[in-house]
Amino acid sequence: MAQSAAPAAVSAPLTLPVKAIVPWAVFFGILMMTLIYFVGAEQGATSLISGEDVHEWVHDGRHLLGFPCH
Repeated sequence: MAQSAAPAAVSAPLTLPVKAIVPWAVFFGILMMTLIYFVGAEQGATSLISGEDVHEWVHDGRHLLGFPCH
């Protein structure tokens, strides 16, 4: 039984335009900076939200990342 040889597939490099990446990079950069603010600085004199709720929600993450809180 003879098998026919299939032509080898030629792979082309994937091109991703920078214009497609920039909006996502900016979005995730702002998101990460916001998260770092809430984990690292949302307490005391720099607090934007009054009360202890945000502090308690991010308390363990604050210690994990090495931010002092008490």
